[in-house]
Amino acid sequence: MQVQRRRLREDLLTNATFGAVNVEEGHGRTVLTGTDADRRAREYFVDRLEERNLEVRVDPVGNIAGRWVPDSADPMTAPVALGSHLDSVPNGGIFDGPLGVYAALESVRALQDAEVPLERPIDVVCFTGEEGQRFDYGALGSAVAVGDVSTEWALTREDDEGVSLEEALQRIGFSGSDTINPETWDSWLELHIEQAETLINKGAQAGIISAITGITRCEASIEGEANHAGTTSMRDRTDALTAASEFVLDIERAASERLAVDSSAPVATVGHSVVSPNAPNVVPGAVTLTVDVRDTNYSTMEYLVDRAKTSLARLESERGVKTSFNRSADRPPQTMNERCRIALQDAATNHDIPVVELESRAAHDTMRVAKVTDASMLFAPSHDGLSHTPLEWTDWDDCVAATQILTGAIETLAEAE
Repeated sequence: MQVQRRRLREDLLTNATFGAVNVEEGHGRTVLTGTDADRRAREYFVDRLEERNLEVRVDPVGNIAGRWVPDSADPMTAPVALGSHLDSVPNGGIFDGPLGVYAALESVRALQDAEVPLERPIDVVCFTGEEGQRFDYGALGSAVAVGDVSTEWALTREDDEGVSLEEALQRIGFSGSDTINPETWDSWLELHIEQAETLINKGAQAGIISAITGITRCEASIEGEANHAGTTSMRDRTDALTAASEFVLDIERAASERLAVDSSAPVATVGHSVVSPNAPNVVPGAVTLTVDVRDTNYSTMEYLVDRAKTSLARLESERGVKTSFNRSADRPPQTMNERCRIALQDAATNHDIPVVELESRAAHDTMRVAKVTDASMLFAPSHDGLSHTPLEWTDWDDCVAATQILTGAIETLAEAE
């Protein structure tokens, strides 16, 4: 039951040609949902599934699943599913997403080649739009699959040019009518690059994920009074931007203080702001900011949101501004399933592959799938912790080692209880 490096490498390098971007260093690609590059990536993936006699299904939002039913398996038994995504950020790397998709396929090929008797079918899955770039919603395909959003809502999402997801998928031939429902899966595994340096620093070839961070997204608005920058004295100003600056620092301080007390690694970021009227000779009259809060401890997330509200209340009192606050998105942390984690750990042990346990500080499709079935994740090392860049790189030996763990875990999970 050996993973073949050549096949895995060939698939990933071929996939890297779809949407390839010319760069001076590294390997860049841009694969946005519903584009020609996305079509080519999907078609190649489907060809590889059919090449191994997997039955291919495509649902209305373009999620793809190929099912292998071993001769020893009952086709009506709940399948073990695994996979990831093929889309990318603009000018992204070649491993983020595709490694999980093609490691899943290579695991099936290795099991087929070894004629391993399994008692469950296996689904190899590619979710639509995990990066959320073109239609401004992350993990869109898995959100529909688990019922977080409706198919109708997703299909009407529009890009900056007014093209809907439905139109985009129809143009590339991946608007299907099949059903892909994670609630019917026995379990789910996703291999992904780490996008950080923990594994590299610890000399591990893979990381077994214990939990995936929760994410809360909030919008804060601060309204002051726009006025002439030259004729308005400093004591007569109600400057929305200086008040907003204090708010940003309050958020940073709150996260740092919480880190020192009782949480693993809380982060809070004000990464987007809009200043109005945004003119060099006008005292800023209004500022809107987006706050991103993440942690694997939900009580910490709640604490940081409360600190943001407290900061705004203080600014109203001390600076005379008006404020508003809206919590627009909230995804609680997800703990990974013990059965799945043990299967990954046992596979690593059986192959003498060094692994460590860690938490995922980024969101993935597994965050959604884990709400409806047993799930876990496996990370492969990222050189220098780089991702979402052409410099993203995972050594082929590490890709193979992680895929070998994945294969062993599937064998364990596909044994009927």
